[in-house]
Amino acid sequence: MIKIGIPRALLYYKYHILWINFFKNLGLDVIVSPKTNKEIIEKGSQYVIDEACLSLKIFMGHLHYLKDKCDYVFIPRLACLKENEKVCTNFLAIYDLAKISFPTLKILNFNLDVEKKEDEFEGFVKVGQDLNFSYLKILRAYEIAKTKEKEYYQNQKIIMENKLKTDNLKIMIVSHPYNLYDEFVGKPIINYLEKEKVTTIISDIYDNKHNDIDCSLISKTLYWTYNKELMSFVQKYKNKVDGIILLSTFPCGPDSLANELIIRRVKDIPISYITIDNNSADTGLITRLESFIDIIKIRKEKS
Repeated sequence: MIKIGIPRALLYYKYHILWINFFKNLGLDVIVSPKTNKEIIEKGSQYVIDEACLSLKIFMGHLHYLKDKCDYVFIPRLACLKENEKVCTNFLAIYDLAKISFPTLKILNFNLDVEKKEDEFEGFVKVGQDLNFSYLKILRAYEIAKTKEKEYYQNQKIIMENKLKTDNLKIMIVSHPYNLYDEFVGKPIINYLEKEKVTTIISDIYDNKHNDIDCSLISKTLYWTYNKELMSFVQKYKNKVDGIILLSTFPCGPDSLANELIIRRVKDIPISYITIDNNSADTGLITRLESFIDIIKIRKEKS
């Protein structure tokens, strides 16, 4: 059976339901790299310049893990998801970076660029045909996978809405899914807050329906799609939480600008900006989280 490798990094955390179900519906074996650890980060750092963001280093480490364990690796190349918007250049470059860094790696060709009329479905058709599947089988596999993805996010939204109704201290964590759910980057923060009985509201569950309108109340000119989604989430739910944590990996350019706009324009709520790099230590992180929780509690007592 053909084995498809998927790195547990970057866009995996946003689209894994779709990706995994698509390949499994075609009858293929899917191998997902393990959770991020220090070894994966160290391996990945060898393939990129020091100035590359931690998220990219993590991705390359997961690729290193998969390079000898599968027949193909799925690395989508994303440029534009909506007209007049862009995504981080890393999502456009990782395909070529992977080919240069791992010359023997067989990478499935998937392009998504709305401005060039290359949409998601056409990308999966190309992938399926490269693997010698018929159009009808590809269509069926895609439709089932999209249904699974829709159900997943509907359930996640219900869970989030229920969390917002609790009387616990509620903190919104604003970051990309590849940071939020990564074992090294975001999971320690979520785990600590939940251990302290803080309800965490995670920013990867959003409603696209009013995305542009919500985002424009903070910035009318931001054009990075994924940062617009995060900004929209902040605007929509900021009055339902007690504090906001902006989480980023060093040195992310789009995040540095978008998060600064949030800090300047979202008023009357405590905000903490946390940046994680290769050398981040749990002790310093916990100290910052403890202080932030104390600030929120004191503020609530005075209100």
